[in-house]
Order: sequence, then structure tokens, then C-alpha cells
Amino acid sequence: MTAVITLTTDFGTRDPYVAEMKAVILRLSRAVHLVDVTHEITPHDVVEGALAVEAIAAVCAPGTVHVAVVDPGVGTARRGLAVAAGGQIFIGPDNGIFTPVLALPGWEAFELHAPEYRMPAVSATFHGRDVFGPAAAHVALGVAPSRFGPAVRDPVRLAWAAPREVDGAVQGEVVHVDRFGNLVTSIDAGVVERLVTRAGDRVRVRIAGRTLPLVRTYGDLVTGGAGALVGSRRRLEVVVREGSAAVRLRARRGAVVRLSPTPLTRPGRRRS
Repeated sequence: MTAVITLTTDFGTRDPYVAEMKAVILRLSRAVHLVDVTHEITPHDVVEGALAVEAIAAVCAPGTVHVAVVDPGVGTARRGLAVAAGGQIFIGPDNGIFTPVLALPGWEAFELHAPEYRMPAVSATFHGRDVFGPAAAHVALGVAPSRFGPAVRDPVRLAWAAPREVDGAVQGEVVHVDRFGNLVTSIDAGVVERLVTRAGDRVRVRIAGRTLPLVRTYGDLVTGGAGALVGSRRRLEVVVREGSAAVRLRARRGAVVRLSPTPLTRPGRRRS
């Protein structure tokens, strides 16, 4: 059966880096199907890379091998990893890029140490081609991740901005701005659903001094209207229909987002 290997990098497509990595994989195994997730991660942005890994892993079948290379520490003492989690294998640098999959139960991680599973000559600046690509090809050929090297009990994890509940509201922050200008937040769908169950349609989102409605989809907003919704990544997103929330709200990664029910209007009183 043909193995699927996904590729996520910040290499871009102007230079031959992606092609070199693919060529090495295909040199070792022709029985693979290579899927380009993206090669347009902002250079050196490990958080953005981790979110891409989270997105693709959620829709891939068991047995998929993921190579993720956003690696500002290439050539240093940082480890290379093979992580088995959720029935899939993840290969890349130990710099936090696999934080989302390390939240899955029963994960195992191993250091990429054995020289027989890498290129004979390893560049200090291109482990995607010389270490991670070959490791993925060998996994596709049936090599167990445990054969790469010693078990790793303490892989690097990113300090995710976990949402927190305060006085019936939930506070998180923007963790990513996508190409449409949507503001992807740290507040996951489960948190939104629990608050909606308690408060119904009174739930509102506060960001950058604006209070916005929570809607189901973009079409629930007028053209140019701003709101918030649970996006395809199962995270709360702040959006502008047919526009950019990042531009409209002048918000970026780290902006505080607050999800809360609006107060009920008391009988006999008017809102100011």
C-alpha cells in the first residue's frame, strides 16, 4: 500500500529546497504519495507551523507520516524527533512544532540519532533534506520510530495561551492570522459550545475595543460586517465577511479576546 507523507515547511517555493527534500524521499522509496500542506509558513514561525500540523493531522488517516520543518535552530544541539501519536507519525525538530499532537494520549517520542536512517553527509543547515526527509521515507518503508534512537520523555512544548474562565466569561488570545485576515484564537470549540449552552444567543466576543456577535458562518454577517465564529480548525475565529479582521480591528497575534454573555436587560430599564 502506498504510504502518505505530508510536508509542512517555511521553505517557500522560489528555491529548490522543497524539491531537494522530495527527491531524497523518493530516492529511498517510490511507494509514497507526497502531500504538500504548505511551504509558506512565515520564516522561523514555529507557532504557525504547529497550527498547520494540528490542522492536517485532524483530517489524515492512521498511518500518515508528517514531516514538519520550521527550524531556526538547525545545526545546534536541538534534537530531531519522531513522534507517534493518534495513529500517525510526526518527524521534525524538537522545538515545539509538535505541541498539538503531544496533547494526544499515549504519544511516544524518539530522537533521530541512528546514522543509517539519514543521508551519509548531513548539512548543518538543511536537516529537512538530510535527516527528516530520509527518516520519513524509512518510516514509509516500515521502520519503527523506536529504531531511530532513544526515547524522549521531555519534548519541547510551546507555551500555548490556554483560555481561562473568569466570572462566567472566557478569555484567550489570537494565536494566528490566516491569509484572509481571520484572527484564529486559543479558544477551542468545546469552550464556545459550553458557554452557548449556558447563555444561548446572548454570547458576544470582545476584542480591540469592539463587541462582536457570535455567528454560525460568514453568510450570517452583512458584507464587510465583523463577527466571530467557530472555524474549520475547531477554534474561535474573529472574522470580517469578505474582508480582513486583522486590518479592520488592527489586531495581531497576542491580542486579547473575551467571550462572554451580555447582561440581561432588567424590566423597566433601558440600556444606555
